[in-house]
Amino acid sequence: MMTTTLITVAPTGAESRKSDVPALPVTLAELVATARECEAVGASVIHVHLRDDTAEPTLDLGRLKEAVAALRAETGLIVQLSSGGAVTDPEEDRLRVLDAEPDMASCTMGTVNFGDDVFLNRWGFIVDLHTRMQERAIVPEYEIFDLGQLTALQRLLDRHGLPYGGHVHLDLVMGVPGGMPGTVPAVSACLQAMRDLPEGTTFSATGIGRSTLPVLLTSLAAGGHLRVGMEDTITYAKGQPVESNAQLVARAAGFARLAQRPPMPVAAARELLGIRRG
Repeated sequence: MMTTTLITVAPTGAESRKSDVPALPVTLAELVATARECEAVGASVIHVHLRDDTAEPTLDLGRLKEAVAALRAETGLIVQLSSGGAVTDPEEDRLRVLDAEPDMASCTMGTVNFGDDVFLNRWGFIVDLHTRMQERAIVPEYEIFDLGQLTALQRLLDRHGLPYGGHVHLDLVMGVPGGMPGTVPAVSACLQAMRDLPEGTTFSATGIGRSTLPVLLTSLAAGGHLRVGMEDTITYAKGQPVESNAQLVARAAGFARLAQRPPMPVAAARELLGIRRG
């Protein structure tokens, strides 16, 4: 079992509206300020979605490059760009995310119903994303929304090789309407399926909405890592809106310390994940 806990913060996402969630960081200045605050309380990775001037989700390459540069200049965090974007974004725009040269990028391992929408991830697109990251020295985080996607990940690795850096890290995204539930039995089922993945594979777990705390606690107990942030929940407790992403990171870090697995320093996270040196 790991002796420290990798904490990823996902501060914005593509679903919530700024008009509904005033604390949501949508400008570059807000994103950088959030990143600094979260790094100070225990985050080592930032999972980035961007918004345009009207606060709508965007995969504009210029904005992505600007965000990567600003986050590297102002923080020591590992910068992980979302290749998912919004569920309506076309494949070519999602692949173009890699041109911003992040440290990491997400790679979702299958199609999933996403509330009333469909988050489409064709096998050919997954292979293209995986192999382009190998070529560009970008480390993937494999996003798992349902149990069968772990089998798809094994198939991907068997056919197309290990990711850049050689280490397999995945994130169990739990509680999305249409995906697997954020429950202890669901985490347990994933752990069983992960036995077929390469030795040393690590995982984080993300609980959406009301599954945030059950998933967080279960992941810690199972030796896993954590992803928290306002992409995944905008409620800190019943009837209590989240005040900031740092509030969620600080709570996760507190639980990690109680579990005697304090937050992982960024240097150790880079070593674990096989991130190229800047």
